[in-house]
Amino acid sequence: MIPVTVDQLFLSNLGFVVLLKSSEDGRTLPIFIGAAEAQSIAIHVNDVKVPRPLTHDLLRNLIDSLGVRLQRVEIVRIEEGTFYAEMVLERDGTVERLDCRPSDAIALALRVGAPLFVAEAVLAEAGRIPEDSHEEGGAGEVKDPKGRPRLTPRELLERQLKKAIKDERYEDAARLRDQIKHLDDTHGTN
Repeated sequence: MIPVTVDQLFLSNLGFVVLLKSSEDGRTLPIFIGAAEAQSIAIHVNDVKVPRPLTHDLLRNLIDSLGVRLQRVEIVRIEEGTFYAEMVLERDGTVERLDCRPSDAIALALRVGAPLFVAEAVLAEAGRIPEDSHEEGGAGEVKDPKGRPRLTPRELLERQLKKAIKDERYEDAARLRDQIKHLDDTHGTN
């Protein structure tokens, strides 16, 4: 596992993105997240005071009141463009791993000061190498851990769209179709 920190949170033309940065080699990992999770992360990072606890504040209060400690958050894998994370929780010497969305886990980890980690295979597949780390003349095509070329954002969205249709998640499919159309309109591709 590679330690990472939240480097940036921004709105791209495809939605909100949280950018995680490797503490070891500077690689970055962009993860698209929902508006509510982006707002929760931004509120915490910018130290905005809210009159009532937000969902992630409530989760922090709940685990505190139950005597549970969030040891760490791990982004453990990526499948067809979807990231999977686990929260490593400890209570009375017993460690439990809880499956969760990375966006929720990041928002909670920031609130409790828990470290964030990403599996090397995830960084190898979806991470980005900083521009200044390429040697002169380019580093060539970036490959995933199995030696396949890394997918473009459009190819990644197309895979997610096919999976959403296969799983009969038509609202997600419509959103992904719109993101592909927007990407095409923005970059002038078909």
